[in-house]
Amino acid sequence: MNKIIFGIFAHPDDEAIGPASTLLHETHAGAQLHLITLTRGEGGMNPDDETDLGAVRQKEWEQSGSRLGASSMHYLGYADGHLDNVAMLEAAEKIMALVRPIAKNASEDTEIEFVAFDLNGLTGHIDHIVASRAACLAFYRLKALDSRFKRVLLNCLPREQAPTPNTDWVYMEQGRLQDEIGEIVDARHLHDELVDIVRTHRSQRSDGETHIKNRGADLGLNYFIVKE
Repeated sequence: MNKIIFGIFAHPDDEAIGPASTLLHETHAGAQLHLITLTRGEGGMNPDDETDLGAVRQKEWEQSGSRLGASSMHYLGYADGHLDNVAMLEAAEKIMALVRPIAKNASEDTEIEFVAFDLNGLTGHIDHIVASRAACLAFYRLKALDSRFKRVLLNCLPREQAPTPNTDWVYMEQGRLQDEIGEIVDARHLHDELVDIVRTHRSQRSDGETHIKNRGADLGLNYFIVKE
């Protein structure tokens, strides 16, 4: 079976701190991966006082994508921190325009999956929410015309990792209950590669190192809500 995966996220480090273990596991197994970011993350942390943080983060993202084995990478041109309903509709159209030619050239036995964050934005970030909803909108419009579009995997947090709502920044919902989680991917054997992928996003090293420390030996575990 051939598989094509589209990883669709708001910011350049979302793929690394999110479902990197699943994406890496899939490319190791022969899947074709295409990464899409809506923004360049120019509104992120800037510990080195870069004059063009967006350009720096895009290069970091390209390095991360290379380590993940991505066949192509696409930046949709939106400003970090300014996504809304209009951007969601536009982004869905842009995603479909990118996906269609890749799907057209794929064999009839190919299965196509989208990977994005939980529809609650995982951390509650509005950009995450918009990116995930744009991904789902594009997926279901494409699926209506092509049965090879099989699933959307929405990367979520289990309740034990986020037992209560978090209001330290924006409103972040508590994690998902066990019966809401449709799939768990265990790629803990890829731990060292995953650490390297997270660390390609050097400009966001504070978040990256916190993620590595907090996840520890379970860095390679991913949890998903599955939509078909």
